[in-house]
Amino acid sequence: MSGAGRDAGRNGDGRAKAELALKPVHELVAGGASRREIAELFVERAARLDGRVHAFLTRTPERALEAAARADEAPGEAPGPWAGVPVALKDNLVTRGLRTTCGSRMLADWVPPYTATAVERLEAAGLGCLGKTNMDEFAMGSSTEHSAFALTRNPLDLERVPGGSSGGSAAAVAAGMAPWALGSDTGGSIRQPAAYCGVVGLKPSYGRVSRYGLVAFASSLDQIGPITRDVRDAAVLLGLIAGHDPRDATSADRPVPDYLERLEEGARGLRVGLPREYFGEGVQPGVREAVLAAARKLEREGARVEETELPSTRYALATYYVIAPAEASANLARYDGVRYGFRAPGARSYAELYDRTRQKGFGAEVRRRIMLGTYALSAGYYDQYYLKAQKVRTRIRQEFREAFERFDLLLTPTAPTVAFRLGEVSDPLTMYMNDICTIPANLAGLPAISLPCGSAEGLPVGVQLMAAPFEEALLLRAARALEAALALEPWRPAAELEEVAP
Repeated sequence: MSGAGRDAGRNGDGRAKAELALKPVHELVAGGASRREIAELFVERAARLDGRVHAFLTRTPERALEAAARADEAPGEAPGPWAGVPVALKDNLVTRGLRTTCGSRMLADWVPPYTATAVERLEAAGLGCLGKTNMDEFAMGSSTEHSAFALTRNPLDLERVPGGSSGGSAAAVAAGMAPWALGSDTGGSIRQPAAYCGVVGLKPSYGRVSRYGLVAFASSLDQIGPITRDVRDAAVLLGLIAGHDPRDATSADRPVPDYLERLEEGARGLRVGLPREYFGEGVQPGVREAVLAAARKLEREGARVEETELPSTRYALATYYVIAPAEASANLARYDGVRYGFRAPGARSYAELYDRTRQKGFGAEVRRRIMLGTYALSAGYYDQYYLKAQKVRTRIRQEFREAFERFDLLLTPTAPTVAFRLGEVSDPLTMYMNDICTIPANLAGLPAISLPCGSAEGLPVGVQLMAAPFEEALLLRAARALEAALALEPWRPAAELEEVAP
């Protein structure tokens, strides 16, 4: 064969592999590929492309390939139908024997002695770990520009952010470097990057998935959830990690339904509310149009869609940025340079050690939030800020409770804009506004999902669906009905990324 012929053959094989890597997991498994073939596909693709994207902080190809080999060698004894399929993990999920950094210098060399419950459950199902993904430091950010180690790029446009704080997980899935991933969501950190990267992101109800082994940001808000290429995969991955865990006092002791059982029942008869507060000032016109078009699609599928109001939503952002930093200031107090993690050299007293360690170990955004939280909890300001924020949170929860007496679901934009350019947003308050549509679900403990619904400025727009607590089965059913009605082509990585030489 001539050189040109060999190149054409390689290019053809490369295109075929790229197409496979952009398929949902359930389609790959149904296609009959061996688990080793599936694992090798993503291992090779991550090795080839991640130099441009920087989705991973640590890659573990050997773990993914070993799990795949075990599944292929004893298929009858495999622990489940998804055994051997690899998964990427956000780097705030503790993994025994594998570095867990939280995107921070404070934990740059920390190797945990235990594993998070959600990860244990994936391992018990036979899944292998592709690696740990980049994130905003201690999950504090909306762009993954606040990692201490790398700048993750959006695979759809390498000059734009992937969102945050689970930007590495979303970018890995969007680039076809991982078939699915886990992230964490404190104020939108799964859903917003999923929207920016054109994939699906699900935040479960508070208590649905164990937080044991999730390095805490804000303990009353954090949840672990899946980032996938489609809704069915999100249902599968949620089913693998959900359920009560006695090691987590906030874990709900409730049965886990089969999330696939009613997935294809459609939207007919569903009552869907459109809260006016989520479509107003600050929402890009193209985003608003794409989300309202998705609502009309759902209506044509038999849902009853009407406008509603959630007036306390206007206070959600301010409420969050009192409560979350307050909890962060308490959770991050343990990083003192004494017990584990980074220790600044040269200190002559405990006070100096503490000051130097936290000054050098934490980035600017983390320090900002610690100071905000400490101030809100300080004597003389507790009642004025923290206690008042908790009262507003209670009111927000009550409004959602009343809304779900009238509606099965609420539909909103996931983010007010499409992905912005790297370095474009330097003002913290402007950055915080990216979570304005997602924060209320965390404050109220609701399940919420983002899925692609169209485009604006040539970039993906995400639509968010929210349901009452522990109604994930209903939420996934509605999301699947909308996904099928939209029938969108999957978002593809940027051409210059796909053309990276093997």
